Amino acid sequence: MLIKSRKASDVRLSEITPKSVYLDRRRFLKTAAIAGAGAAFGTIAPPALAERGVKLAGVNKTKWTEKALGEELTEYGPITQYNNFYEFGTGKTDPAKNSKNFKPRPWSLAVEGAVEKPGVYDLEDFLKPHQLEERVYRLRCVEAWSMVIPWVGIPLADVIKRFGPTGDAKYVAFETLHDEERMPGQRRRVLKWPYKEGLRIDEAMNPLSLLVVGLYGEVLPNQNGAPIRLIVPWKYGFKSIKSIVKMRFQADQPPTAWNVSSPREYGFYSNVNPTVNHPRWSQAKERRIGDFLKRRTLMFNGYEEEVGQMYAGMDMRKNY
Repeated sequence: MLIKSRKASDVRLSEITPKSVYLDRRRFLKTAAIAGAGAAFGTIAPPALAERGVKLAGVNKTKWTEKALGEELTEYGPITQYNNFYEFGTGKTDPAKNSKNFKPRPWSLAVEGAVEKPGVYDLEDFLKPHQLEERVYRLRCVEAWSMVIPWVGIPLADVIKRFGPTGDAKYVAFETLHDEERMPGQRRRVLKWPYKEGLRIDEAMNPLSLLVVGLYGEVLPNQNGAPIRLIVPWKYGFKSIKSIVKMRFQADQPPTAWNVSSPREYGFYSNVNPTVNHPRWSQAKERRIGDFLKRRTLMFNGYEEEVGQMYAGMDMRKNY
């Protein structure tokens, strides 16, 4: 992990300006930067502030912090007001607008396939044995924008161990809720519903893979994948399936939503690789939400040390 150091001579603006003035100025500048980026890409800029959610209790702090990452957290507003969730619409602000009436409780999650303890589990029972953790991860979207978010969740590896995959479990397939009444974006055939994703079993067992139920210490908002979603921080954001209702352990590589829709553009692995361009744009640089200038995209989104060994000997241009 990269930990940035600061020289004594590097005085922050916040140290010489009243805090309230500094925060207001910082918020204004970030909003202006987002608006500029939005205008450039033909999008609508999200508000800098958004209504906050319900606090989660009993969340453990971990070694994965913004300080360890060497990055600033993205503002809460853009995290919750500018995102992709096609089940609620294809525009970046559609999810927040169209998911307000979505009810993520009650919720159940099916565990199927090559596993010792299959069944349909109430979400509370599914989560109960596990301690919630807060982890700050980057999220890099294939459209070349990125965020740094304090996610709250449980390690996917712990869940997998609990249900006991058998020797035939080479992959884990995930599926999103399919309900056109509750998720109006599914009435449009922009993808083959329900949304599906998958990981190789070793990817799913990697310590970085996280089943998320919150962000910024609060219950996960509807537009961000409530009540439970996946985060795989070294892959592009579309691999992090939202509103999960099913996990299936299987021997064969599962079909995935974007790979089925456009196999030329979206591979099964979809690891962040700045040397492999999307057919319609470069992946060499990205724009962090809130920044005006772009930055260099990091291999595996900066997590090469933690995950690179899983792909030793693989052609990362062919297995995109």
